Amino acid sequence: MTVRETNLQIVETPARSRGGIPWLLADIVMLLGSIALFIFGAINGSLWMILLASLLSLLVVIVSIGFYMIQPNQSAVLTLFGDYRGSDAKPGLRWANPLYIKKKVSLRVRNFTTQTSKVNDARGNPIEIAAVVVWRVTDTARAVFGVDNFTNYVQIQSESAVRQLARSYPYDAFDETDVTTLIGATSEINEDLLVELQDRADDAGVEIMETRITDLAYAPEIAESMLRRQQAAAIVAARKKIVEGAVLMVRDAVAGLEEGDAGHDSIALDEDRKATFAANLMTVIASDQPTNPVVNVGTLSR
Repeated sequence: MTVRETNLQIVETPARSRGGIPWLLADIVMLLGSIALFIFGAINGSLWMILLASLLSLLVVIVSIGFYMIQPNQSAVLTLFGDYRGSDAKPGLRWANPLYIKKKVSLRVRNFTTQTSKVNDARGNPIEIAAVVVWRVTDTARAVFGVDNFTNYVQIQSESAVRQLARSYPYDAFDETDVTTLIGATSEINEDLLVELQDRADDAGVEIMETRITDLAYAPEIAESMLRRQQAAAIVAARKKIVEGAVLMVRDAVAGLEEGDAGHDSIALDEDRKATFAANLMTVIASDQPTNPVVNVGTLSR
């Protein structure tokens, strides 16, 4: 018996099969022999030749039942009265025990996109998420006997893993920089999804080759408010940058006036004039609207 079990799972083993070409030639020879015996028996009235031709014809039919074809990247799972007898992945014409039942399984790479699911993220915000999954069968025994329908199993487990992933991370952390988010750590999220799904797919003898989040957005009912929040955060960050740059420019301008530069005298400013000058210059630099200058015709005391 070729069945081996590990953790109550059947493990794939090579099947006892043969190349089909020699058996096909032998089958053709037996068929021609049976025809010749039947003809000679009928001509000579020999009953034993006719009986031998009939037996040879029956043998031809039995041998013919044992033929099956394996395509590249395909495997056949062989069973005998419900007992697993191994898997055959050698391409071409093959022959095995005629009593074996041959179930073919594709080993080609497959991919599909999960349905877009609405689920709450780690902070309770409703989001919509979907992923593409690339996979293939690596253990035909577990694929056939480990689960009822391995294709359907992979699809359902993929959608479950995507939902679980969405519940484990927030969509966005806004001002928090040390938080892993769905939208900010794409590579890490895809890797976590692959590990989670591979752990589920082992029961079906499937290798998950790649997982990638394809659709990710807030649910329509909160998308507008979250967009306004993101825009507000972006505006605050931009204004902060502008103010920081304006402070440096004002500081350099005041220092330049007081110290002077090549060919120009310095201008001494008291604290009130410094404050006025700094406020006016900050208004001009940091304002997002055009400013109207007010010309002061007075003079600055030196």
